[in-house]
Amino acid sequence: MLVARGVTVNVKGKALLRDVDLSLAPGRVIGVVGPNGAGKSTLLKAMTGERPMSGGDVELDGRSLKQWPTAQLAKRRAVLAQSTEVVFPFLVSEIVALAMRPNLTAPEQHQYAQRALAAVDMSSMSERIYGTLSGGEKQRVQLARVLAQVWTCGCTYLMLDEPTASLDLSHQLLILRLARQHADAGGGVLMILHDLNLASMAADEIVALKDGHRIAAGAPQDVMTDDLIGALYGVEAKVRGVPDGPFLLPQTARLPA
Repeated sequence: MLVARGVTVNVKGKALLRDVDLSLAPGRVIGVVGPNGAGKSTLLKAMTGERPMSGGDVELDGRSLKQWPTAQLAKRRAVLAQSTEVVFPFLVSEIVALAMRPNLTAPEQHQYAQRALAAVDMSSMSERIYGTLSGGEKQRVQLARVLAQVWTCGCTYLMLDEPTASLDLSHQLLILRLARQHADAGGGVLMILHDLNLASMAADEIVALKDGHRIAAGAPQDVMTDDLIGALYGVEAKVRGVPDGPFLLPQTARLPA
């Protein structure tokens, strides 16, 4: 398991996280929700070892994250950041290959790159220069890179920071399907999501953060309540309420088989 115990992060006297607990087990998808500045990305970075902690600890399979060499961590968890800057004119296929273990042959690298790009509906972009892509296309290439790491290194844990941002509906559903497939294959998935509908669709458990505190955690039907939405976002909302005029819920959409 990947376990955060009492994680606290202070930066310049400000508490970004305060005594947050979270447990991610293989076979599970956890969605982390909350308003801007709640500490969602900070929690993910703390759980991947990118952000130093002021208190608490993170354990990976019973061993403190601090005791894991970086190379071994790369074989245990794959991380999709909220945004990734690429300065050089790499091809899309080269971006994907960056995450693969180094002892693969060129044909093996090509095979995994094509498989990963196909999984995110980017096969036709393999030889495009990464910098010429749209924001949503870049996000899908970065997800393909993460998938290539999972498949070639055998990573158990998949950590995704706003993976559906800038994506259209069909590709949002695609991301959710990939996350569920990884969990069903025995992996654990932690996803930060702003869309509460997508979170309720994808997650086995929702963790809600506000002002650096964990204020709720549980099954979507237990966490997604009128009172919680009001407490999180300062709005009056009615879960399962029907608005005036046309509307579309992603729960009613399906990808073709």
